[in-house]
Amino acid sequence: MAGVGKAALAAWDPCRRWSWTAVSFGFHRAVSALLARKPERAPRWLPVCRQKTSFSFLSRPDLPNLAYKKLKGKSPGIIFIPGYISNMNGTKALAIEEFCKSLGHAYIRFDYSGVGNSDGNLQESTVGKWRKDVLSIIDDLAEGPQILVGSSLGGWLMLHAAIARPQRVVALIGIAAAVDGLVTKFNQLPVEVKKEIETKGVWSMPSKYSEEGVYHIQYNFIKEAEHHCMLHSPIPVNCPIRLLHGMKDDIIPWHTSLQVADRVVSTDVDVILRKHSDHRMKEKADIQLLVYTIDDLIDKLSTVGN
Repeated sequence: MAGVGKAALAAWDPCRRWSWTAVSFGFHRAVSALLARKPERAPRWLPVCRQKTSFSFLSRPDLPNLAYKKLKGKSPGIIFIPGYISNMNGTKALAIEEFCKSLGHAYIRFDYSGVGNSDGNLQESTVGKWRKDVLSIIDDLAEGPQILVGSSLGGWLMLHAAIARPQRVVALIGIAAAVDGLVTKFNQLPVEVKKEIETKGVWSMPSKYSEEGVYHIQYNFIKEAEHHCMLHSPIPVNCPIRLLHGMKDDIIPWHTSLQVADRVVSTDVDVILRKHSDHRMKEKADIQLLVYTIDDLIDKLSTVGN
């Protein structure tokens, strides 16, 4: 670990024990250090309580403007890619920002088009359009190599971005990566239910993570998402990949992360399972695992670069 990272981590005030299991797909020094270190406590600042901060807009010809917040700093930079209809002000996005500040690394968080403070219409959003959003952030805002951290649907999009920009994306961290997730869940529905959704044009999918208790997903969103499915063939991503998943996830089964690990061509892949974590993985111990994983990847990439 870099010296700055050690100082930042040492300054944290421990308050809670944590545990997790790692399933390795290829040995490497970085995760060995992570396993050996076995941090036992969660950082003091994790219960995020912040005042609203200003954000900027990325203007794009013929595409909706994207709201974002950017920190300048060292390479590699970190980009957080949120989940379905999630915005850039979530617990994980803000916690990573504080961690990047402590290390002095560049960081970007943003809202998809049609979500949060970004322009656009959610009803017209698709996986393909959000893929373009991620690529716009990489191409027009980020500088140098980037580590992408994708939460849920963001974990799906980070893989697409790594395929499209292999020279810019140097590592990936998936948090309950929902690769092919909505399409898989839709295909598991009874035939009569799928026909009803097609007729109505909207899928009212129950979810405890929605304020209404349900997500209203356009049928066209599902059909367009089918064109971006990845688990049916090898995934041509070669960079280091870390997949974090809670075994209590009732939205995206943790086995999905194992499928991703099996499909990617990279040999530097680890799946880390947390026995009692749910889909959001936003508890203190979950966040601590996330930032330690980021720190180890930064250290690994710096060592390789030297």
